[in-house]
Amino acid sequence: MSRILARRALLAVLALVAVLLTACGPAANNSDEPVRSAGVLRVGTEGVYAPFSYHDPVTGQLTGYDVDVARAVGERLGVPVEFVETPWDSIFAALEANRFDVVANQVTITPERQQLYDLSDPYAIGEGVIVTRADDDSITSLDDLRGRTAAQSTTSNWAQVARDAGARVEAVEGLTQAMALLSQGRVDVVVNDSLSIYAYLAETNDSAVKIAANTGEKSEQGFAARKNSGMLPELNRAIEELKTDGTLAEISQKYLRANASGGQEAPQAQPRSTWQLVLDNLWPLAKAALTMTIPLTIISFIIGLVIALAVALARLSPNVVLTNLARFYISVIRGTPLLVQLFIVFFALPEFGVRIDPFPAAVIAFSLNVGGYAAEIIRSAIQSIPKGQWEAAETIGLNYAGSLRRIILPQASRVAVPPLSNTLISLVKDTSLASTILVTELLRQAQIIAAPTFEFFALYGTAAVYYWVICLVLSFSQSRIETRLERYVAK
Repeated sequence: MSRILARRALLAVLALVAVLLTACGPAANNSDEPVRSAGVLRVGTEGVYAPFSYHDPVTGQLTGYDVDVARAVGERLGVPVEFVETPWDSIFAALEANRFDVVANQVTITPERQQLYDLSDPYAIGEGVIVTRADDDSITSLDDLRGRTAAQSTTSNWAQVARDAGARVEAVEGLTQAMALLSQGRVDVVVNDSLSIYAYLAETNDSAVKIAANTGEKSEQGFAARKNSGMLPELNRAIEELKTDGTLAEISQKYLRANASGGQEAPQAQPRSTWQLVLDNLWPLAKAALTMTIPLTIISFIIGLVIALAVALARLSPNVVLTNLARFYISVIRGTPLLVQLFIVFFALPEFGVRIDPFPAAVIAFSLNVGGYAAEIIRSAIQSIPKGQWEAAETIGLNYAGSLRRIILPQASRVAVPPLSNTLISLVKDTSLASTILVTELLRQAQIIAAPTFEFFALYGTAAVYYWVICLVLSFSQSRIETRLERYVAK
C-alpha cells in the first residue's frame, strides 16, 4: 500500500512539474521577443528628412518611407509604434540614453556601426552617387574628388567616403542643406545614396545639379538598436515578411518613386507655391512660438533670475566658501557652450539614472545658463549703489535683508534692467537650440515644414520674422520698465 501511495505521489509531482514547465514556456519565448514583451516599439527618427522621415505639409502628420516601414514592422509584431523626433547628429546619443528602442532614419549598415549597435537586415538598398552642379563636367569618378569641397552630414558614412577620396568635408545637418550649398556654388560635390538623390530631384525639379558619377559602393539601410538588445530576430523576421509580400516595394514606390532595391529616375513633380506654403504655415509657426518658445523663455528666465540673485549674493558674501562656490559656478557656466550644457542634462544624465523629459531638461539647462550670466549683472548692479545707501538703511533700523529688499535692490534694478533685457533677448534666440533635444519650438517647426518642400529660405525667413517680433516686444517692454524704475533713482 505504501508503494502505491509513493507512486501516486511521484506521479503527482511529475504532473505538477510538467504543468509548471508548460506555463513557463510562453514566458521563455517572450524573453526572446523583447519588442512583443514591451508592448510598444519606440522609434527615433528625424522628422525633417524627406522623403524618409518628414511631416506631411497638408496634415502635419509624421510620414515618410522609414516611418511607414517602422509602422509596418510594428503591425507585423503586433505592437503600436511610438515615434520620437530627434536631430540626426544626436540620434545615436538619444538611443544610448534609452529615449527610444530603435533608429529608423536611413541608417547605413557599416562594419563600424555593427561593432557599436545591433543593425537589422536592410529594408532599403541603393548605391552611392556623386552629385555636382549641372555645368560641372570635371568630376566623373571618386578619383576626381581630391582637393574638392563636399557638403556632408558629419555622422553619415558618405562623409567618410568623401574624405577617403581626398575631399575636404564641410559639415551640414542633412541632405537638403548639402544640396542647397551645392546649388549655390559654395561646395563642389555631394556624395549620398542614390535613392535620396532621386527623391530630392523628383520633389524639387532642381536643374542646377546632376548625378555625375557612381561611387561603386552599395548602401544598405536598416534599423539600429542598442548593442545586445535582443531585438534583431523580431525585426529581421518582420522585414523579411514585408519583402516577401511586396509591402516594402509598395512603400518605396509611394515615397521614392523607385524600387528600394535599386534606383531609377523618378517622374517630375509639380512645383509648389512658396507664398501659399508660407501662408498655410503662419499659424503652425505662431503656435510653436506661443506654446513652446515663449513659455520656455519666460520660465527659464524667471528661474534663472532667482538663481542669479542667490549666486550674486553669495559672491558678495564675506563667507569664503560661498564666494568660491559662486565663482566656480559662474566659471563653469560661462566657460562651456550652452549646447554642451543641454546635451549633458538631456543625454548624459540618463547614464547616471537621471532621465528628464525634453521640455524640463531645456528649462533646467537654460535656467542654469541664465543664472551664470545674470549673476554677474546683478552683482555689479548691487555694487554700483553707493555705500551711503547701506549706512542710511542701518540708521533707520533695517537689517541686511530689509535693506536689500527696500533700499538696494529697487535702485540696483534700474541699473540691471538694460543688461538683463539683453540676456532675455538672447535667451529667446537661444531657445532654438532646444530643437536638438526633442523640443518642437519655433525653429524646429520651421525645419519640419521646410523638409518636404525644400523651401528653406521662405520658412526660415518667416521664423526669423517671428523671433524679431518677439524681441521687438521685449525691447519696448524694457523701455517701459526703465521709465517706471526711474523713481527709485536717488536724485
